[in-house]
Order: sequence, then C-alpha cells, then structure tokens
Amino acid sequence: METFLYVLLGIGGLLLLLMLVFFRAFLQLIGIVFIPEDKIGLVTKKFVLFGEHRELPDGRIIARQGEAGFQAQTLAPGIYFNKWIWQYQITLQALTVIPNGKIGLVIAKDGAELANGRVLAPAVPSDSFQDAAAFLNNKGQKGRQAGYLTAGTYRINTFLFEVLLTDMTKVEEKKVGIVTTFDGEPIEPGHIAGKIVDGHQNYQDADAFLRAGGNRGLQQSIVLAGLYNFNPWFVQIEEVEMTTVPIGYVGVVNSYVGPEGQDLSGEEFRHGNIVAKGHKGVWAEPLGPGRYPLNPHTLKVEIVPTTNLVLNWANARSESHNLDQHLSTITVRSKDGFPFNLDVSQIIHVPATEAPKVIARFGTMINLVSQVLEPTIGNYFRNSAQNADVISFLTSRKERQDSAREHICRVLTEYNVNGVDTLIGDIVPPESLMKTLTDRKLAEEQKATYETQRMAQETRQALEKETALADMQKEIVQAQQGVQIAERVADASVKKASGEAQGIKIQAEAESTRVRMMATADAERIRATGDAEATKILAIGKSNAESYQLQVEAMGGDQFARLKIMEVIGAQGVKIIPDVLIAGGESGASVVDLLGVKLLEQWQKDGKKPEE
Repeated sequence: METFLYVLLGIGGLLLLLMLVFFRAFLQLIGIVFIPEDKIGLVTKKFVLFGEHRELPDGRIIARQGEAGFQAQTLAPGIYFNKWIWQYQITLQALTVIPNGKIGLVIAKDGAELANGRVLAPAVPSDSFQDAAAFLNNKGQKGRQAGYLTAGTYRINTFLFEVLLTDMTKVEEKKVGIVTTFDGEPIEPGHIAGKIVDGHQNYQDADAFLRAGGNRGLQQSIVLAGLYNFNPWFVQIEEVEMTTVPIGYVGVVNSYVGPEGQDLSGEEFRHGNIVAKGHKGVWAEPLGPGRYPLNPHTLKVEIVPTTNLVLNWANARSESHNLDQHLSTITVRSKDGFPFNLDVSQIIHVPATEAPKVIARFGTMINLVSQVLEPTIGNYFRNSAQNADVISFLTSRKERQDSAREHICRVLTEYNVNGVDTLIGDIVPPESLMKTLTDRKLAEEQKATYETQRMAQETRQALEKETALADMQKEIVQAQQGVQIAERVADASVKKASGEAQGIKIQAEAESTRVRMMATADAERIRATGDAEATKILAIGKSNAESYQLQVEAMGGDQFARLKIMEVIGAQGVKIIPDVLIAGGESGASVVDLLGVKLLEQWQKDGKKPEE
C-alpha cells in the first residue's frame, strides 16, 4: 500500500513539474518571463528586424544598444512582458556568491582595449560589476580588472564577466609583507623601488595606486601583520621577519632609497655620507634594542655590538658573534730565525654614537675585523718578534703585551673604535728549543730539589742526634749508677773470691797432700805387688822351661811339637781333616807338617806362643 502511495506521489510530482515547464513555455509564448529571487536572467536577442543597430560592431560581443546577441542588460528577479520566445532567449543564471575569506577576481570579456604597457584594466563605475551596460558605457576595458569583489552576493552578467575565487592574503604576526606590484609606471632610473604614493589602502585599491602614478616593481613601504584583500594580479607579498636589534647592540641603518640628504659626518670624516633618518645613506641615528618593521630590500641594518667585544686569534676557538671565525693563531719569526706561534685576544668597544661612522667607513663589522684589526695585530707581533730571540720574547711577555695594547689602542682610535685590552695567550716555541728550555728548567728544579733535600737531611740528622742524646740520657744515668753498683759488687766479689781462693788453696793443699800420700801408698803397694808377680811369673816360666826341656829331650823335638799341636787341636776343636783329601805322596807326613805350619802361623797371628 505504501509503495503504491509513493508511486502516486512520484507521478504527481512529475506531472506538476511538467505542468510548470509547459506553463513557463506557455508564458514565454505570450511574452511573459518570470525570474526567481535566487536567479538573474541573462538575455540573448536572436534578431532585429528594423533599426540602425541591427548588428554588433566588430570586436564586440555584448550588445548595449539593442543589437542582436548577448545583452548587457540582465533581468533582476520579477515578471517581465514582451519577451517573445521567437526573439529572446532567457537564461536563468545563479547569483554570484563570494564566501568569507575569499575575493572574486574579475575578467571582462568585452570592452575597450587595455592601454599599452598596462596589465590591469582600471576600475569604472559599474556597481561592483553588476551593471554591465554602465561598465561598457563608461569605457571599461576588457581583460583582468584592477577591481575585485569582496565577500557577498552579486548579480553578475556572466556573458561579460568571469569571476574567479582566490584567498585573502594574511601576513603573520612578527612579520612584515614586502610588496611588489605588477602594474604601474616604470621605476625612475637610479632607483631600486617605486616612489611612495598614498590612498591605496595598503595596496588593496589597485586603481587608486595606478591613478596616483605608483610604480610597478619593488615598493618602499611594507604592510604589517593582518588580513588583506590583495589582488594577486596586481600585487605580490613576500613575508619576512621583522628586524630585531638585541640588547647590547644597535642597528645602523643604511638606506638605499629616499631623497639625497645633507652629510652630517663633518669635514674630518671623509669615508661616507652620514644623513638624517629617512634619507638615502647611513642614518646618523642608529636603532636601539627592539623590533622594527623594516623593508630589508630597501634598508640594510647592520647589527653593531656596543658591549666589549672579544676577538680571538686562535685556532678552533671563536666567540658567539662569529666575527673572529676566520682568525687563526699568529705565526711569527724571531730574530734568531725560529718560527713560533702565539695566540692573541683583542678586546674592543664600539660606542653607540660612533657605530654609524664605523659602518659608513667599512660597511660591516666583518670588514672592520678583516681590514683593520687582523692586519694591525698580525703585523705588530710579527715586527715585534723580529727584534728579539725566542727566549727573550718569552721572558718579556708582560712588557710586550703592554706595548701591544698601547700601539693597537692608538691605531683603533683613528677608526672610531676603542681598544680596551690586548692579551697574549699561549706562546708555542719550536719543539727543539722548548725541549732545551724544559731540560734546563728541570735541571734547575732538580738542583733546588737536591739542595732542599740536603738541608732537610742535615736538619733530620741534627734532630735525630738530639733525639738520640735525649733518649740516651736516661741510659747514661742508669749506666753511671750501674757502674757504681758494679764497682761495689766487684769489690765485694773480689773480697769474696779472695776468701774463697784462700779457702780453696788451703783445701787444695790439703787434698794435694792427701793425694800425694795416697799415690805414694799405691805406688808402694803396686811396686810390692809387681815384684811379687814378677817373681811368681819368673818362677813359673823357669819351671815350664825346665819341664819342656826335659820333655823334648825325652821325646824329641818333632814328636814333642806334634804332641803340642794335637793338644791344641783337641782343645780348640779345630777341623784338621778336609772332606776331600788329596795326598801327594805315599805317606801323610807332608800334610801333617802343613797342618802344623798353619797352626803355628795362626798362633803367631793371635799373639800366642806355642806353649800357650
């Protein structure tokens, strides 16, 4: 059911639309035209039957006197009669809307020719391009228009005008806009920027600028931060940072534009023009610390430090201002032919009132350093080194530093610069010479060290001697007391020993007498005993000898010998018969003899006699 209703509604809407189309066609058939509120009617006349203005002149595309073709006159919202369909074609055109933040650039398709050398057509009364007929009647020129449309809604005849949207121009905070125009009179010879003209509302009114005779190209004046309706066909904006002069500095302005001014530097200064503010040349009054909206293409601001400035003639060492970044250690040659290096620091001060003269003379602070300070200081120390050998140069460093300060301060005064101080830094003599000096110094220091050590040793010895004497004093007293005690002990010992010796002597004498008497008694006893024993032995021997002699006489010598041998063998248990007996003859006499001989030898060896 719902689908059926939707179909019915669609069919009804379509029928209504067809009815409106047919109704509009019907109205146009009877010469009636209706223009809605949000449209304008662009009129095209198809033909003209009678009259002197039947055709457009050559080169024209918009009819403003009733000629056939695109009509200048448009139809505002409303109802119009006598616009017959066979003679007029009415085209409904939407209104032209320029949104916020945009501008509308206008190109005219018809009108007078642009003046020779011009880029933009000057503005003519045309109700912001909404009255095409007035534009053409007031001799508006075709092409790009100097005027533009700001934000809003317009009834623009698009048969004559084409509108292009572009953004408004914004200049950011802390920046300035450098202006270059594309139309206007040529810049006068000898000038780099156009002359200053008024009434153009910061270049937003190009037509006013052109009517005032403004020049095309770089402009002297600038625009500050803000949002502007700039016609990009007329003006180009370059954003740059504002000029900043830090604390402790001044900004010396060198203007490339402006009228020629009177030289304020005086007759003694002949190195450039010092002029009043606003004139061409170096301004006598420098800019103090702050931020300034200046055009860097027409004005050059040289930042000059007014505090003490340190410049270093040293390798790989530079201050934050970088004015000494190209300076290096100074190499000089001494009187005795040795080359050596030395570092130098120069402190200068440029008074704020003298800064314009310094810049007028040299152009930049870099030029001051390279053209004055560098050759002055370098040549001074080279000349100074040639009058002395290396050793004397090293030993007279302070005097040479003072002399350099006086000389350089005197020279800098001629250039409107104050020399504060000159300082000599590291001096690097030749390595071979430095070794000689070092060895000499080491020897001197060693000598002093040895002398000090010797004196210290002597002092130590004296101290130890006194200390030892003090330590021995107690022992000396004790020894003296000991000597006295020992003497008395010795006396007592001597007396005791004398007594003991006397006693021993008496005892010894008594013992000696006793021993002597005992020895005499023993000797008498031994002698008596010996005499008795000898008598005994002699008696026994005589008896034995007599017995043996009787036995030998009775038995014979050989038999007696054999008898005694057999007795000994039997008594001693000697084995006389071997396990194996080899006889050499018929009888065993030789063996017996041999045994007897061996026994005899054994006895002699044992110290015994045969009879024992």
